[in-house]
Amino acid sequence: MVLDTGSQLSWIQCNPKQRTNSKTTSPRPPTTSFDPSLSSSFSLLPCTHPACKPPVPDFTLPTSCDQNRICHYSYFYADGTYAEGKLVREKLALSNSQSTPPLILGCAQDSKDPWGILGMNRGRLSFPSQAQVTKFSYCVPTRQDRSSSVTGSFYLGDNPDSSHFRYVDILTFPQSQTMPNLDPLAYTVPMQGIRIGATKLNIPPSVFKPDAGGSGQTMVDSGSELTYLVDAAYNRVREEVVRLVGPRIKKGYVYGNAADMCFDGNAVEIGRLIGDMAFEFERVLADVGGGVHCLGIGRSERLGAAKFDLANHRLGFGEADCARLAK
Repeated sequence: MVLDTGSQLSWIQCNPKQRTNSKTTSPRPPTTSFDPSLSSSFSLLPCTHPACKPPVPDFTLPTSCDQNRICHYSYFYADGTYAEGKLVREKLALSNSQSTPPLILGCAQDSKDPWGILGMNRGRLSFPSQAQVTKFSYCVPTRQDRSSSVTGSFYLGDNPDSSHFRYVDILTFPQSQTMPNLDPLAYTVPMQGIRIGATKLNIPPSVFKPDAGGSGQTMVDSGSELTYLVDAAYNRVREEVVRLVGPRIKKGYVYGNAADMCFDGNAVEIGRLIGDMAFEFERVLADVGGGVHCLGIGRSERLGAAKFDLANHRLGFGEADCARLAK
């Protein structure tokens, strides 16, 4: 399953619609699919269950019922991918001796992603909410580590390295606050500005706060490949990058219909020309002891982990050794 702090519903790929191999007529289900018939704790969610027809919709599209009165869902993501299937109840095994109570999950029958999603946002049907997890964290290997066999790690509870993390507040919005572009269940952080090298970019802090329509919300989304900025911020970043790297920008090239700061040439050299990029947040002076406080912005190569402290409404960042934590 893919860890996704930007979405609510956790879902697994169940035995899908019959897919045939072009060379044969036999069904070819993906190797990651889940067979409900092999589980003693699996059950379908009926349409009469409160989660199927909530007063405030949990999903991007309303749930529906089939002829057997089983609840169906459709879940669309910002990148255009989707998953749809039946809502079910099932336990998730965390180890050979520990599992969660039955959780409401999606049993996807049609999806572009065979791996499934572990929904970790602040919604009532997310994994932390249903499993009553108040703290979790994940560790991401640095670029140097990725060249080896080091993988990331995921913690439920305290991260052993979190004592030195630097924290920012998680901003909250009432779920009843309806704005077309606002996600009230996201992990929203109080971003103030962007710095490239020694240059503080001329971006008003108001750009990073939701406007009347919700645009400008700054959220932490582990399921997103790229970092997205509103135009007022993106244009200032691009101007500074163009000033620093000049003709190395690949003209007319756009990746993923969003990223047009792409380059020809050696990536290490281009990285040196651009320098470090830092995101600045409100209230990020970290007490490091002895009366010393440090600004909570560090070099990205040393940033290994993020900790979500739901009980205290804060988000921490810090160094972590993914290789050690995975043991």
